[in-house]
Amino acid sequence: MTTKSIAHAYPWDLVGDPAAAERIAGLGVDAVALAASYHTVRAATPLHPRHRLVDARHAALYLPVREEVWRGRGLVPAGPSWVDGADPYGAASAALRAAGLPVHAWTVLTHSSRLGDQRPDLTVRTAFGDRYPYALCTSAPDVVEYAHTLVSEVVELGAPDGVVLEACGPLGFFHGGHHEKTDGTDWTPVQQALLSLCFCAACRDRCTAAGIDVEELGGRVRAAVDTGAAGVEEALGADLAARVSQIRTGAVRDLRTLLVGRVRELAPGTRVALHATADPWATGPFATVAPAVDADVDVLVASCWPGPEVSVPAIRALRALAARDTVVAGYLLALPPRPADGEELLKEALHYVEAGATEFHLYHAGLASQRRLDALRLLVAGLREHLDG
Repeated sequence: MTTKSIAHAYPWDLVGDPAAAERIAGLGVDAVALAASYHTVRAATPLHPRHRLVDARHAALYLPVREEVWRGRGLVPAGPSWVDGADPYGAASAALRAAGLPVHAWTVLTHSSRLGDQRPDLTVRTAFGDRYPYALCTSAPDVVEYAHTLVSEVVELGAPDGVVLEACGPLGFFHGGHHEKTDGTDWTPVQQALLSLCFCAACRDRCTAAGIDVEELGGRVRAAVDTGAAGVEEALGADLAARVSQIRTGAVRDLRTLLVGRVRELAPGTRVALHATADPWATGPFATVAPAVDADVDVLVASCWPGPEVSVPAIRALRALAARDTVVAGYLLALPPRPADGEELLKEALHYVEAGATEFHLYHAGLASQRRLDALRLLVAGLREHLDG
């Protein structure tokens, strides 16, 4: 059966709630993306019989953290104290499979304030010297080793039907934390992209090896952030921008090919989805796959959270980069500010179908009220009707 819809969930949505798996299956979705590794979050659980809120205070691995595997490594994930059991992912996965749902391991890679606080030298550093403690830099060998080990453990211990890789590249300026107070700057997307360029030791070494004067580059970035520019290319100059872009996209490509290759090595039949964008300057959960994907990925997932005006061109750009047999999916928000209205959600989703999306990842089955779950059920039925037609 062709996958058309995947609902996202956290382990704590299912652990301790014997009705949760059937409730999710009742949406009509084809599979569930279950968080195996996830960042800090304060999450509502409106339908859970035992609690109404989970405060996941730091990034965590929801599978056992095996000491013999992680001993001696530069970065080591922590387990969660806010959900019961030694293997909450495994328990939740078993419940979903008992309800007839395939389980895909939703794996967040480089977003971890806990690890960034422990190893600030491995985090993104701006041209101004500011560090983003939530953003592990993928130019650093210890970060690459961490991501490789994390994916290996998720596949070996979790035995998922699929893997969904989020933040398969560095985060940047935008974080969206609970206490974010940056909107008043009125920084444009270009200024934010410039504030996302990394000058950590590993990135400086890469630039120097490529013949780039790092001090000159930093000066251009600082000047452009404070004066404004129409584009990154204008800010840096076309030649320098092209060279910097090649270094940045190359580091992300190397990580992507390494991790996808590791999944293929351990479990060749496992479906691999990647949160992605065609924007070469992008940072964040949706990592750049420009100028070419260069990895055996089954699904490229585009963010639809900004709405059709932004997301339709993004899906088309991703479709242009994807191989013919690669699925392009839309990551669709079913929480506020979206209405609890299945017809309205379907109306939005059909814009993305027209742009080339043939699969939808739905956020979020555990965070949604009953009204929103009802809307999701109507959306899923409507999508199936249109995609089958």
